[in-house]
Amino acid sequence: MSATSSAPVKHLDKGPRGKRSVTRPLTYVLLSLGLLVMSAPFLWMGISAFKTQSELSASPPVWIPTEWTLTNFRQLLDKLDLPLYFMNSVIVAVLVTVSNLVFCSMLGYALAKLNFVGRNKIFGLVLGALMVPGNLMLLPLFVLMSKLQLIDSYAGLVLPFAAGAFGVFLMRQFMQSIPDELLEAARMDGASEWYIFWRIVMPLVKPALATLSIFTFLGSWNNFVWPLIATNDPDKYTLPVALATFATDPNKAGGSNGMLMAGAFLIVLPVLVVFIALQRHFTQGIATAGMK
Repeated sequence: MSATSSAPVKHLDKGPRGKRSVTRPLTYVLLSLGLLVMSAPFLWMGISAFKTQSELSASPPVWIPTEWTLTNFRQLLDKLDLPLYFMNSVIVAVLVTVSNLVFCSMLGYALAKLNFVGRNKIFGLVLGALMVPGNLMLLPLFVLMSKLQLIDSYAGLVLPFAAGAFGVFLMRQFMQSIPDELLEAARMDGASEWYIFWRIVMPLVKPALATLSIFTFLGSWNNFVWPLIATNDPDKYTLPVALATFATDPNKAGGSNGMLMAGAFLIVLPVLVVFIALQRHFTQGIATAGMK
């Protein structure tokens, strides 16, 4: 009787590792397609700013221009006081961003780490403010700014947005992740609340500050409705309002899509610069903002 030896049979890996090896490339493909769809309008806008008028009106559309030109930017600078409106947007966006970083951080710290009467009720008001549509507040804000005689001023453009409910919520949630023992140790060493806030808490919440900076700067820079309502003097126009007014004036724009594309490109460019500069902190802040 002869013994028969059976060779080991190799099975295909159908476990979790095998599934991941199939789904990961598919996920990358789907994400790449989504990125292409989302970025296509911005790519078209940026490239079209450097096209000639004939290529802009060509059919079928021309994606890559045969001759890159800065004519659209030169014509826009000749017909529109672009440096003035650009500086107006920079001043308003920077002031709104800085004020939100300061005031939202203060209130977020109080709601997260200080015990006082009515703390939960105030936080409930913050959550309620998040549910109120922003456009619903435009009329009361306009009446208030008119009573304060702040129409056609930088203060009238900044004060209504000096602190936002979203910023307070974001900072409060992030500051809850700071150990209470660390703050208690500082208090036992004689540190004041002001010192604890600026020297201990604020350095620890840099990711949340970067996240709030991007969202606030983006919202203020692209804000169109309120600057349109709150400014009558063209010298106080922000860049989106000035470009929209320019686009609807046939004596200035003259149907030139190239100039409009150049103006839109200049509006988007500062936001991209801010996001690229803070994207590392922004990603970390989004990932940890809801943790305790």
